[in-house]
Amino acid sequence: MLDNRIREYRQAIMAMKHGDFALDIPVKGADEIAELGSALIDLSKSMEAKFNEILVLSRITENINAGLLLDDVLNQVYDSFKPFIPYDRIGFSLIDDDGATVRARWARAEYPVLHITKGYAAPLEGSSLLTILETGMPRILNDLEAYLREHPDSMSTRHIVAEGIRSSLTCPLIALGKRIGFIFFSSLKTDAFHNPHTALFLQIAGQLSVIVEKGRLYQQMLELSTLKNNFLGLAAHDLRNPLSAIKLSAEMIAEGMFGPIGDEAKALLNNSIQACGSMSALINDLLDVSAIASGNLTLHLENVSLAAFITGSVKFNKHLADRKSISLENTPLQPDVLVSIDTERCRQVLDNLLSNAIKYSKPGTWTEVRSRLAGSFVEVIVIDQGAGIAPEDMSKLFTEFGKTRTRPTAGEFSTGLGLAIAKRIVDAHGGTIWATSEHGKGSTFGFTIPQARK
Repeated sequence: MLDNRIREYRQAIMAMKHGDFALDIPVKGADEIAELGSALIDLSKSMEAKFNEILVLSRITENINAGLLLDDVLNQVYDSFKPFIPYDRIGFSLIDDDGATVRARWARAEYPVLHITKGYAAPLEGSSLLTILETGMPRILNDLEAYLREHPDSMSTRHIVAEGIRSSLTCPLIALGKRIGFIFFSSLKTDAFHNPHTALFLQIAGQLSVIVEKGRLYQQMLELSTLKNNFLGLAAHDLRNPLSAIKLSAEMIAEGMFGPIGDEAKALLNNSIQACGSMSALINDLLDVSAIASGNLTLHLENVSLAAFITGSVKFNKHLADRKSISLENTPLQPDVLVSIDTERCRQVLDNLLSNAIKYSKPGTWTEVRSRLAGSFVEVIVIDQGAGIAPEDMSKLFTEFGKTRTRPTAGEFSTGLGLAIAKRIVDAHGGTIWATSEHGKGSTFGFTIPQARK
């Protein structure tokens, strides 16, 4: 007759298979079946620990893939691994690009005063850390005071002991064959770390190293992007003043303020003035891109009439349309509504869409501005009868320097930045911007702006 315990053990195994490790099975008795029950309980505890380790690592991976910075990843490590590794402090150090120096990048502890913090550096050559890198194996020191007596020249050990740390687990980080640094798990107690902790780290070290390296590279990318934006803004700003001076001087000479000039010289000066205007437009766009990309776009919201906002932009662009014999029409929303916008910035958006519509349209065509309600937003739409955009070029719209193969019909200048700036401005208002087009039959661009709250 089948022992009922066997039936319960089988049910317990099926439960573990589905992730339920809380076993409630009979283990009384001194026979082999009771021993099997005890082994199952031990197995369930071990499997649960492994399962939790995998969940922790999976959560860290998910966070870094969501774009968290290196400090966020390390804080996640600190908060997550306490159930598996005993520590009161975690330090993280990187190997400099020259491969000769280990530099502290991050540290966090359960106590307030840290002697080794960000920026602390020590040579790698001749240190015990080099051996850890070469072997790829973690190192346990369970009595740091004794270690310091044996290695009195180890300044890093002296500093960490001064913090109160008495044992440490030093783990090498090697990502895709590249030695990137170390994580130091430290405890205020002696004899805190044992071989199971080493085995745990060996299990997760490879993936954790890749995660840390990704976080570090992502943070470097952001820092370089900020540096690029700052440099771009500074360069553009410094170019604007001398360019304005050149343009003003050329205009004064062309107007004969310093005496008569010949037709050929005047034509050359007018070309220079036009080139200066184009360069000024590019510089202004670069300054806008730099300010927006660096997070310095500040909106000054006000409640304004939608009709007044659109009418002002249409009036401003009408002279461009008249010069090309293009009819510029405006179909206002009835009744008028108030919108909550930064008027100057939103004018940039609508002016860009209108000037593009005129720029890429032939004489004798028309361009129209329409508007309609879209929930708590208003949609402003610009329709033209221009050359249109090829399907394969649509993805280039709203990207920096994303020029399509469609060319202005009168050789007008284009920076390739206007739509990218427009998108950033619309995004900052919580709206969306979009475009549809049929090659050879014109384009439709639209964006949404929020209605004023009643």
